[in-house]
Order: sequence, then structure tokens, then C-alpha cells
Amino acid sequence: MQAVIARAAGAVRPNWRGDPWLAGVVTALLAFSVVMVFSVTVVDGDTAGASFDRIVRHVVYIGIGVAAMLAAAFVPIAFWQRLARPLMVAGVVLLALVLVPGIGVEVNGSQRWIALGPLRVQPSELMKLAMIVYMADYLTRRRAQLRSFRLGVVNVGLVVALVAVLLLLEPDLGTTVVLAATVFAMMYLSGVRYLHMALCVAAAAAAFAVLVYVSPYRLERVLRFQNPWADPFDSGFQLSQALIAFGRGEWFGAGLGQSIQKLYYLPHAANDFLAAVIAEEFGLAGIVALIALYIAFTWRGFAIAAAAERAGHHFAARLVHGATFLVALQAIVNLGVNMGVLPTKGLTLPLMSYGGSSMIVTLCMVGLIFGVDRQLRAPAAGRRAR
Repeated sequence: MQAVIARAAGAVRPNWRGDPWLAGVVTALLAFSVVMVFSVTVVDGDTAGASFDRIVRHVVYIGIGVAAMLAAAFVPIAFWQRLARPLMVAGVVLLALVLVPGIGVEVNGSQRWIALGPLRVQPSELMKLAMIVYMADYLTRRRAQLRSFRLGVVNVGLVVALVAVLLLLEPDLGTTVVLAATVFAMMYLSGVRYLHMALCVAAAAAAFAVLVYVSPYRLERVLRFQNPWADPFDSGFQLSQALIAFGRGEWFGAGLGQSIQKLYYLPHAANDFLAAVIAEEFGLAGIVALIALYIAFTWRGFAIAAAAERAGHHFAARLVHGATFLVALQAIVNLGVNMGVLPTKGLTLPLMSYGGSSMIVTLCMVGLIFGVDRQLRAPAAGRRAR
């Protein structure tokens, strides 16, 4: 009986053994997020109460996300592998439910949310986690057969195509591109043949071109981002306002809270265009510091994945590769959109932007990285994570 109680106590109060650099980077991003979302939302809303309510919700989302991160970090990696297929099925079902009238909620022409009372859940964010776990499991189970075109490409492509169709019906091209690119990266790192990877990239590029060409609003976005000043009050409005924010920030910014663009000029300043407000208030120095944090995050993530690979924990390595690459790629896309080097897409800045589903799921993925690192540092636990 005493042994059982001791094991239970150990499960409730496990020893934290995590990468201190990664913990520091994540803490810095979350702290910076609270500061910047407060700076934006303090003038957002018709009343001071509405503004205060938004920052409180953001802090609550971070709190829930940190709890999810810790829970994910202490769940054995082998359990995530057993959960891979059920999690993917649940993700596909939720994406399908979004499209059902009366269940899915439409906002600004996109039907991406499911209302649960006062809360809104975004299944496309949950699909990011489901896809990473599922692909890590599949690529591990089939790693000896991945040089086969059917097992290494066709089977993976069918899953990605199913998810892509559901996402595009919302529509959500940005998440589709990020998920597909993440899967391609995981395939490459798993040893899929270069020729097969080249075919995948060519097919994806062709599909993207067709999707842009047949959709007038997507085609307009691609054309307008090249010269937003041609129509600065309509199709080029978001990007032109973001570029004004970057220009006004100069080297060291106008100062915290001194952004003018957030005063109802820059749409979605707390979400998609938070980086533009950072640039305006902290200048080039602030953006460089932000990019440095994401580089440090990516460095630590891939270092942990490499350690898992060397130890023979292939599923754990794929899991960390997927989570790290997805966060890094989404950050690149968001920053690229804010700087005008990529067409406007509705993707948040990971671990920074306001948004419940995005923040919680991203922190859960970070928890997977911490979990792999923690179990690698504990040899007995590490042996069970293969």
C-alpha cells in the first residue's frame, strides 16, 4: 500500500527536468505577449471595461495553455503514440462539424469556429496537434518502408488531402499551407526519397497556384501585396497600415504604448498584426529581439529532436521536429505578412497573439517538446518513449 501511495504521489508531483533555455525562451515570449496585448487592447473596445476584459481573457488563455503544456510534458511519450489515430479521427470530425449549419460559427466570411456557450473553439488549431502526433506515429511505424512511393507518399498525401479539403471549405488556406509544409518537413527528416519529395513539392505548388487562380479574393491578395499602395484604402489597407507602423518605429520605436496604428487604423492588431505594433513601439531592435527568441526556440527544439534521434527514440524525434517546425514556420509566415514579403493570411504569431485556441494548442505542442526532453533526461523513462 505504501508503495502504491508513493507512486501516486510521484505522479502528482513529478520532478521537473526540462531544458532551461527552452523554458526561458517560452517564458520571455509569453511575458512579452501579455505586455503587447495589453498595449493593443487598452485602446480596443468602446469602454475601459471591454479593454480590461480582453486582457484578462488573454491571461486566462495563457494560464490554461501553461496547464496544458505541463500536462503534456508529464504524459509519457508512448501514450501520445497510442493516442495518434484517435486524435486524428477526432480532429477530422471537428473540422467536419465546423461546416454544419447551426454548429459552425461564421466570422468575417470564414466558418472556422464551434461555439460552446460563451467560448469559441477553433478545430483547425486542434488539427495542428492531431496532425503532428499522427504523422510522427505513421512515419515511425513505417520508417523501414518510407522509400516506397505508396507508403512514403501516397498514404501520407491522402491524409493531408482530406484535412486540406476540410480546411479549404472554411476557408483557411494559411493553416492548410502550414500543415502541409510541416508534414513535408517531417517526411524529409524521416528519410523519404528526394525524388518523391520533389514530386510532393511540385504537386503542392501546382495545387496552391490553382487555388489562388480560381479564387478572386486570393488572387487579389497575391497581386495587392506586391504593391499595397495601389489601393491603400481597400485591398491594400491592412498591409499599408502595417508598413506605416514599421516605418514609424525606425530603430528603437516610438515607445511602449505609443503606437498610433493600433488606434483603429491597423485591423486585427492583437492577432494577425501584433508584430507591426511591436515594430512601431520597439522599432527594429524589438523585431530583431523577437526573431532571436524564435530562432532560439527552433534551435533548442531541433537540438532536443537530435538527442532523441541519437537515443533511438524515433517517434519522440518526429514529434519534436513537427512541433518545432510548425511553430517556427507559422512565426515566419506571420512576420513575412506583417513585413509585406508574403500575401496577407490569417495566421497568428505563435505564443504572442491574442486568441484562445491558438495559444492553448501551441503551448500544448511546446509541452510535447518539454516532455521528450524531460524523458530523455530520465533514462528509465526514456527507454519507454521509443
